[in-house]
Amino acid sequence: QVQLVESGGGLVQTGGSLRLSCAASGSIFSINTMGWYRQAPGKQRELVATITRDGSTNYADSVKGRCTISRDSAKNTMYLQMDSLKPEDTAVYYCNYVQRMHTWSAFQQFWGQGTQVTVSS
Repeated sequence: QVQLVESGGGLVQTGGSLRLSCAASGSIFSINTMGWYRQAPGKQRELVATITRDGSTNYADSVKGRCTISRDSAKNTMYLQMDSLKPEDTAVYYCNYVQRMHTWSAFQQFWGQGTQVTVSS
């Protein structure tokens, strides 16, 4: 099992910035990808960004240029720096962790409890 603890959400005005953190602990395997997803009221959960253990990143088009995902693999911690925030960024942000022990093993997926980000207009 892997436990994920998120922090850093809050209320910010349009154009402001927030930095989210997600710390993973437990049975960590070396083959893993961490990511952020978000879910706004009445909408489906959607990808924000992902980062592999070797640092390869992927962003949703809606956040490209405004968000930066990073990680400290030694600390099993991931960050999401969000700048130029817009009201449409308002959502619960979830940390996601996917791993497998070997390249031939099944994937394991874990979710954090979520942290609220609210951007006021």
